[in-house]
Amino acid sequence: MKKAMLTLAIGSAIFLAACGGGKTATNEGTKTAAPDGETIAMKSCISCHGSELQGAGNAPAINNVGSRLSEAEILDVIKNGKNGMPPNVVKGADAEAVAKWLATQK
Repeated sequence: MKKAMLTLAIGSAIFLAACGGGKTATNEGTKTAAPDGETIAMKSCISCHGSELQGAGNAPAINNVGSRLSEAEILDVIKNGKNGMPPNVVKGADAEAVAKWLATQK
């Protein structure tokens, strides 16, 4: 009987420890990192625009697009597409971050 109680107590302790001991998760005081436009662009754009965004095939160079288009214009192209580029290749906050970063590329 003592062995069964000891086994139950140890098993319960392990179970409760694995459950986190009753702590509750909160989002209080935590901040989510803003999307990194350069990282997203390098993942999403290189397949068409080239590894250095220098242009490839029918896709134009965008490594200096900031000298030709404003951030708002770049975001418009990302959202709506243009010529052979499909719309919404990148969406939401990621699209805004990419447009902001590309606007600095001159």
